[in-house]
Amino acid sequence: MDLKDAIYSRRATRAFTADAVDEKTLRALIDAAIQAPSAVNAQPWAFCVIRDKTLLAKISQQAKAYMVRNTPLGLVSHHFDQILRDAEFDILYRAPALIVICTTAAIPWAVEDCALAAENLMLAACAVGFGTCWIGFAQGWLGTAEGKAALGLPEAYLPIAPIVVGRPKAPMPAVPRKEAEIRWIGS
Repeated sequence: MDLKDAIYSRRATRAFTADAVDEKTLRALIDAAIQAPSAVNAQPWAFCVIRDKTLLAKISQQAKAYMVRNTPLGLVSHHFDQILRDAEFDILYRAPALIVICTTAAIPWAVEDCALAAENLMLAACAVGFGTCWIGFAQGWLGTAEGKAALGLPEAYLPIAPIVVGRPKAPMPAVPRKEAEIRWIGS
């Protein structure tokens, strides 16, 4: 698959097969991630790969509880409140792997650098037939002392991009895109 095909066909995948993602594939995705640009070439990222089903389940449960406890009233829609309180809902969509991209230092643009690495990783996954989804629901809890401890992260690290990876159960349909708003300045 060429780059344009990956850009136009990448989707947020929320239904995965139970097939494991092998270490070679995960390393290749991380290698693609670290090819991303970073401000002043700081490359302030580290990667935590979780394939342990017990830990994945714990992350889902703890992250849901954290969101319910810490999101101000009115900010979470009724729909999100219902699914976060549903004991059967897995915020990681039962994906076989979770890659958490973390900043290694609180420096300017580290979050943006990690987001660029995340996009590279997601496009690379799409190009080889894997699905991904950035799990925003997990970010809050993973950034707590308890969340960092569960991942074995140093205190200075901050989880930025929790991305699930696996084989999609079915092809994901295209999502309509809004027309780009462009303001041309000059000739």
